[in-house]
Amino acid sequence: MEKQLIVSVSREYGSGGHHIAIQLAERLGIQLVDYDVFYEMAKEKGIDLHKMRPYDETRKKPFLHRTVRGMSNSPEEALAEMQFEFMRHKAESGESFVIVGRCAETILKDYEGLVSFFITGDMETKIKRIEEVRSFNREDAVAAIKRHDKNRKAYHNYYSDMKWGDSRNYDMCINSSRIGLDKTTDVIENYIRSRVEE
Repeated sequence: MEKQLIVSVSREYGSGGHHIAIQLAERLGIQLVDYDVFYEMAKEKGIDLHKMRPYDETRKKPFLHRTVRGMSNSPEEALAEMQFEFMRHKAESGESFVIVGRCAETILKDYEGLVSFFITGDMETKIKRIEEVRSFNREDAVAAIKRHDKNRKAYHNYYSDMKWGDSRNYDMCINSSRIGLDKTTDVIENYIRSRVEE
């Protein structure tokens, strides 16, 4: 790809957004930046990201941590800022990539090559997907969806001036339940290629 392309995929839990991001990266021939990439980055810096995983894509706890002279003692903020710095550095290098979550549509909004998507889904479809993928029973699947989406929303709205899932914040919002993951990926890929050809 001659021009830089940054594809940001935000998603509801269980919507298949991560699966769609993987497919897009493969079809477009560019790197996927997700938790695994951040894990490798942290390892190079000597940080045990397994211990940090509970803080990934979560906002800081207002009563447990504080900021003094611009320095925060919040592991949530430290991890988020490390990831944001990595994203900016990667974008600044001119590389093309697909990135999952982490407020990328906000953090990288000044880059011309950014194309952003929000993947949603019907609750029943999301429940079935989580039951299959995570081997959860229905009750646990519902609880996981509510918990993850609550955390993602709080995280996003803490670092972004736009609300999580607000259509004005993305190039496209799409319900993956209506046409399935593969066809949803087709629609998004066609949109991206149309944008690239402009």
